[in-house]
Formats: sequence, structure tokens, C-alpha cells
Amino acid sequence: MNTKRKSSSVPALSSLILVLLILLSAQAHASEISMSRGQIVYVPAYSFIYSGDKEKPFMLAVTLSIRNTDMSRKIKIYTVEYYDSKGKLAKTFMEEPVTLEPLESTRYIIKSSDSTGGSGANFIVKWESDEIVNEPIIETIMIGTQSQQGVSFTSRGKAIKELDAGADK
Repeated sequence: MNTKRKSSSVPALSSLILVLLILLSAQAHASEISMSRGQIVYVPAYSFIYSGDKEKPFMLAVTLSIRNTDMSRKIKIYTVEYYDSKGKLAKTFMEEPVTLEPLESTRYIIKSSDSTGGSGANFIVKWESDEIVNEPIIETIMIGTQSQQGVSFTSRGKAIKELDAGADK
């Protein structure tokens, strides 16, 4: 009988060790500080989502938020472009670069009445710095209300290309 107990506790112990390793790995990854000199960032956005069996559009206002998380160095935003679900450029927000001082943020808005982006819209943001800095937080916040119902959620940007400072401006 002791043999059965030992053999049945081995899978449980192995599972416990596996869970602990996963948690430690996730914690180590979460504590990494990401640094960069510049990136092109893809940010998902939704000018509407579908609801109900008939896939009725639920219109949303979209706010693109760009936050310089570096406490001592500035970043420069060179591109903020809004693309529709088919990947076609729908709107360009910038004519001149915008500098964000340490801990400064800015935002760009798509009104809830603007459905041009569709349910698969996105932003492309290009930022750079002369020095290595903490990566900015770039995210979208979608908010909508209809018939006493409210919806809100966020999407975080994903770097799709690292840039060398001073290149490709």
C-alpha cells in the first residue's frame, strides 16, 4: 500500500512543481523592464463590436493613449495612423512630430459616430528617442453606451519593429 501512495503522489507533486515553475516564470517575465530607442507599434482598435444573434453593430468611441513612462527622458512621436479592417489607411493624425516630456501623455480620438475603422481597425504608432528609454505604454480604450448598456475595454499595443534612433524619420 505504501507503494500506491508514493506512486499516486508523484503526479500530484509533479503537477505542483510545474505550476510553481509557470508562476515563477510569469513573475520573472512581468518584472522585466523593457527599454528601447524607438519602435513601430501596432495597436488594435474597435470602432464597433457586434452584439446579439443578428450581429448588430455596437458603436464605440476609441481613444488612443500614448504615455511616456520614462521618468527622465523624452520621446518623440512621428506617426499616428488609423487603419480600417481591410488594412487601408483611414486617417493620419500628425503633420509634425510631437515630443512627450518625461511622464507626459497624449491622446487621439475616434468618435463613436465614425464607423470607418470597423471591428478590425488599428493604429500604427512610430516613436523614437535619442537615448534608450523605458518603452511607452500605447493602448486604446473603447467605450460605448446603447439602451442603458455600457461597454468599455482596452487593447495594449504590440511592437512590430525596433528602430534605430535617427533612422526612418
